[in-house]
Amino acid sequence: MGRAKLPRKSTNIDMTAMCDVAFLLLSFFILTTKFKPSEAIAVTTPNSVAAKVAPQKDYVMVILDKDGKVFLEMDDEDKKEIMANTLNTTRGLKLDAKAFKKALFFGAPLGSLASFLAMPEDQRKGDKLPGIPVKDTANNELTVWMRVIKDTYLGQKEPAFLLKGDNLSKYPSFKAVIDAFKKNDILKFQMITNPEAAPEGTDLWKMNQSGDKREE
Repeated sequence: MGRAKLPRKSTNIDMTAMCDVAFLLLSFFILTTKFKPSEAIAVTTPNSVAAKVAPQKDYVMVILDKDGKVFLEMDDEDKKEIMANTLNTTRGLKLDAKAFKKALFFGAPLGSLASFLAMPEDQRKGDKLPGIPVKDTANNELTVWMRVIKDTYLGQKEPAFLLKGDNLSKYPSFKAVIDAFKKNDILKFQMITNPEAAPEGTDLWKMNQSGDKREE
């Protein structure tokens, strides 16, 4: 008796629906992606082996570019508004507190800070700004900024102090920043660097391989 022949079924798969879904997802991601804007202050940080991640909130960051110009950035808008009022009272600067509050960073002498705030945001580029004066030891204005920040946080938890310096920045500018910290009893701060993996075979590499995540 002959074997019954089973009907052959097509092995073709209709991919039309899957292609439609793929193109819909692609269109969604293209339309919703936010590209990183160009940095107002170009800084190329040195490489280092570090496991500690810099905080993304509650921080005050001093930025030092390759030309030795100093800028200040902080994320707490409410504290910035208090600082503006303090500078108006103690220095008679007549700053716009709302503009001060919304500024992404500060990079001008105190005397021309009002003009800096009046400048359109897209024109505030580090290479076109004078920065905060620090090179004159008798008039290191970063010391004033740090004092105002310390007074603003008086009796509260202080922010994380960060220092982001360009790989080509010179020692005198770096020393001026450290001096401003010391004069305000800011003895603990974190350097922002470009992290890289620990070289294979080193003690740090072995520690990471063993799962020991102790901070250096």
